[in-house]
Amino acid sequence: MKGYIELSGMHFRARHGCLESERTEGNDFVVDFRCPVDIGRAAESDCLEDTLDYSRVYAVVAAQMEIPSNLLEHVAARIASSLQQEFKGLEHFELTVSKKNPPVGGECEWARVSISL
Repeated sequence: MKGYIELSGMHFRARHGCLESERTEGNDFVVDFRCPVDIGRAAESDCLEDTLDYSRVYAVVAAQMEIPSNLLEHVAARIASSLQQEFKGLEHFELTVSKKNPPVGGECEWARVSISL
């Protein structure tokens, strides 16, 4: 049985950005994760061990969001790499890192970088 595990709208206050003000004041970020999985075994067993533990996914994302980076691309790549290291069988997933009100010299609600592996 195929399905998806998603963590949508993980909110963080972080210090990513190239500007000094972004590093000192921080900004609001949202991370979304979506992963295709075979949910058959977990659907039958009702055991956490038979599925992707999304609390561990959140912990990996949260740990990486604490490390300042200049670029969203770097943040997203670090999170993706860390998820693959933590979950050896995790081959395909989508990850989006969004920055609220990026400093672009005008009105812009979000800047986003998405990775699809």
